[in-house]
Amino acid sequence: MKPAQTRAKARTMFVQSRLSLVVIAQQLGVSRATASRWKKAALQEGDDWDVARSAAVMAGQGHEKMVSDAVEGFAEMFQTTMSQLRTNEDMKPEDRVKLMASLADAFNKMMGAAGRASPKLSALAVATDVIQRLADFIRERFPHHGQAFEEVLEPFALALSRDLSE
Repeated sequence: MKPAQTRAKARTMFVQSRLSLVVIAQQLGVSRATASRWKKAALQEGDDWDVARSAAVMAGQGHEKMVSDAVEGFAEMFQTTMSQLRTNEDMKPEDRVKLMASLADAFNKMMGAAGRASPKLSALAVATDVIQRLADFIRERFPHHGQAFEEVLEPFALALSRDLSE
């Protein structure tokens, strides 16, 4: 495999398979330092592997599900804390009120953040989802074009990531 192809494969393994750089380096037969250099060089060229990885996760799970899971987790912690506040007889009423106000503020901030999820990640997630659907479509209906699609896909994914990360 050519060095450029190996770097592209490393990126795909990091982003799509969510492997660590240590595992990627081992599987590709390069040092961890080399894999780290590739990732750092890509970042300097505008291709943030971590952002692309997050977008791939979002595309796989669905952006709405991730936001929903985050809100649900926060709501559970909020309810648990409120229950503990109600039953803690050692706490002064004014301290309870202060903590409840703080919790209400945190709740409002969480809900606001959930409503304003990162537009860049969202755009990358949508693009990744479309590409995954196209790949599935080609695999099902035009399997003879699979090799050509894969050959074009990795450089396109790099270009797309750079464009949407700016």
